[in-house]
Amino acid sequence: MQGKISKSSSAEAIDWPAAIHRALKAQRVRQVSYVPDAGLKRLIELCHADKGMAAVPLTTEEEGIGLAAGAWLGGERSALLMQSSGVGNCINALSLASNCAFPLLMLVTMRGETGERNPWQVPMGQATPEALRLAGVRTLRHGNLQEASAVANTAAKAAFEEQSSVALLISQQLIGVKSFEEKR
Repeated sequence: MQGKISKSSSAEAIDWPAAIHRALKAQRVRQVSYVPDAGLKRLIELCHADKGMAAVPLTTEEEGIGLAAGAWLGGERSALLMQSSGVGNCINALSLASNCAFPLLMLVTMRGETGERNPWQVPMGQATPEALRLAGVRTLRHGNLQEASAVANTAAKAAFEEQSSVALLISQQLIGVKSFEEKR
């Protein structure tokens, strides 16, 4: 079986990954870490193609928190890209950002929302906003195509100017719902 993302025609009209990439550039983000994710595929590709950014694949999401700490100590800004199911892997590591007072910018594609066809994604998808809040992370929601750049800039500014943990939750309606079709 092969998973595909189906997007609405309005989602295709506005390239939200490009808008978020522009916002990351505007906020001088130089390192982007990620666990591969179909919903973030285009944004990851843009970061890899950008000569001014280092795109670093991770084996697990919490590694990105350590990378963000190292980037900040080295004088650079970073962002961690992940799916909502990866938030659960980061709970213990999130205390590092608050205890050491370094900025942590996370872009989280949401799963388990309306239309989700994989029941394994629902519990963590529903728990993600509250889990982040309980861990001391400020969350912003991105669900409007026209505001991709503005909301990403707001999240980045909050993280870097306040030296705090901020997660931009990217709606499943924006990234599309995975459909699982048999490969022929």
